[in-house]
Amino acid sequence: MKKWMLYSCVALAMVFAWACDKSEVSNNVSVVSSFENGFDGWSVDLAEYNTSMDSSMIEFKYAVAKMPSDSTKKGLRVQSHNRSDDMFMYAKKKISGLDSKKTYEVFFDIELGTYFHANSIGIGGSPGSSVFVKAGASSKEPAKYLEGDFYKFNLDKGNQLEGGKELVTIGDASNGLSEPGFKVVNRNNTTKLVTVKPNEKGEIWLCVGTDSGFEGLSVLYYDKISVSIREKASL
Repeated sequence: MKKWMLYSCVALAMVFAWACDKSEVSNNVSVVSSFENGFDGWSVDLAEYNTSMDSSMIEFKYAVAKMPSDSTKKGLRVQSHNRSDDMFMYAKKKISGLDSKKTYEVFFDIELGTYFHANSIGIGGSPGSSVFVKAGASSKEPAKYLEGDFYKFNLDKGNQLEGGKELVTIGDASNGLSEPGFKVVNRNNTTKLVTVKPNEKGEIWLCVGTDSGFEGLSVLYYDKISVSIREKASL
């Protein structure tokens, strides 16, 4: 617990330091979504599955719901049943008003609620350590697209443990407990900063998600998503 609190404090300190550092850069944006009053501009979708799988098989659902650990708080609850060996469940949010001629660094600090401990066992892999958390940004909207009879994802996120050019792997969905139980854990990209250049309208899209190798039902809660978007300093 102390270690998790230390990591979380360090990550949040970086967010606020970036937001407050006006001497080196300008045009900074901070996003803090706690989902207490709704989706806050985030939308949820699913990719990497076959068209033959109907909604009852996939069990894909999302909602703003009470946190299992504290019924006075709300979070973004997402769930899906991986029946394709590799399924990507993600949330996205558009950010406007950036300079299309600049490059930005994006830092994510995510509070994720999960039921799965690291040594949990499941089909295809662990429901904790085989479900990989990813975060990134792009000038184009994250979306699924149909190729043949399979829904693919249009951004480079890598595959499972491996990150990609637009989304990086920032951990997994295990909660550090030694036995089954719900716990909120911190995931951030302090060592894997994401860079992005806005489109001609000055827009970027934030994206967070889970790349699942576990062939079962995953239920996760985004308690809070904090993002700092900072203009990259010129050398």
